Amino acid sequence: MTLNEGRPFLRSEARHLSDGQLRRGYRALFHGVYVRHRTPVGDLELAEAALLVAEQGSYVSHHTAARLLGAVAPDHPDVHVTSRRLRVKGAGLTGHRAKAEQQVVLWRGIRMTSPVQTFLDLAHCLTLVDLVVLGDSLVRRRRTTPDELVSATRARRGPYSRLARRAAALVRAGVDSPMETRLRLLIVLAGLPEPEVDHRVHDDGGTLLRRYDLSYLPFRLIIEYDGRQHAESDEQWLSDIGRDEALDDEQIRRLVVVSRDIYSTPANTLARITRAMRRAGMPVPRLRHEWRRHFPSRSGDLALPA
Repeated sequence: MTLNEGRPFLRSEARHLSDGQLRRGYRALFHGVYVRHRTPVGDLELAEAALLVAEQGSYVSHHTAARLLGAVAPDHPDVHVTSRRLRVKGAGLTGHRAKAEQQVVLWRGIRMTSPVQTFLDLAHCLTLVDLVVLGDSLVRRRRTTPDELVSATRARRGPYSRLARRAAALVRAGVDSPMETRLRLLIVLAGLPEPEVDHRVHDDGGTLLRRYDLSYLPFRLIIEYDGRQHAESDEQWLSDIGRDEALDDEQIRRLVVVSRDIYSTPANTLARITRAMRRAGMPVPRLRHEWRRHFPSRSGDLALPA
């Protein structure tokens, strides 16, 4: 191996370097694995380094595979490696034992679990909401489709298989962000009608005019998540004004939800949504209790009936 390539390497492959040279010119990624100081280290380099200390035939998986795929999963400080016999050990590494028929692919030179397999594996680690966020993000990055996830989970048996099947059934195409997923799930888990995702309005020439995150267009109601604290530019501000005027012309009610509405005051948010639904003439069922498990309220939130 040529150390000038800037790739991770084992200490045993660089016996020509003294300990002093190693300290001055290189840094340790894991015990016994080094890389040049000036080499940028991201998820790909960490995955490559982790596989150097794992047994032959190992592959990265779980949170690490999700990050390499550009998907959204909760942060985890370790690199996750799956091995057939021995679990990888060491600071910064989490090991998993391989299961029968796990799907492994080569991704940018790294052996890792396939997108569908990554979804199935993380069903053992994530909540329902985080698993749907993962699925929506895999679909958004065109790594898989909702139908592929549903098909893969249909025959799944064993621990967490029911969770995987339910999460797969809730994955949708066209979801723009993790917070949009959470907003949709707050609505659905409360037992309210599921909104249409990613409705697009085009002009006669096919040019995209507007996109609605979540909508009930037969009732002229749209619900959108806004992650901005203010207009990002004059152009964006003018675009928002034009869109709002178009909605007014079409007599469409736009209900905007921000981060705290989901994380801090979900009960108040559901009250706003149900109120808007009733005003739009929608039938509103009695709320189910399940949303409370996934969206805990903080002090000052409204108390809604189950």
